[in-house]
Amino acid sequence: HVQLVESGGGSVEAGGSLRLSCGASLWIYENNCMGWFRQAPGKQREAVILRNPATGRAVYIDDSVKGRFTLSQDNAKRTIYLQMISLKPEDTAMYYCAAAVGVRCDTADFVHWGQGTQVTVS
Repeated sequence: HVQLVESGGGSVEAGGSLRLSCGASLWIYENNCMGWFRQAPGKQREAVILRNPATGRAVYIDDSVKGRFTLSQDNAKRTIYLQMISLKPEDTAMYYCAAAVGVRCDTADFVHWGQGTQVTVS
């Protein structure tokens, strides 16, 4: 059973910042593409930022968050972070940490999901 443990959501005013965290098992962290998705009410879930496990770098960043959201990680904690700055009301959504079945970062391959954490920007 793959467990992804998220934390860090909350409510902020526009222009504010938040950092989301997602802890994973060692195997997942080192071998599987991981990423952050979000789903706003009435909208489809969308990929926000995806991380290549070999490099630890983002291989995909949604245009709407470029320059505002960044990915970081702590190898010792097997945790990835989504740092969000200059938040906008349109960033309001449930944010999910997810892991793919393998190293490939194809959105269709994401099968493991965290419980989600709400981000609300007013």
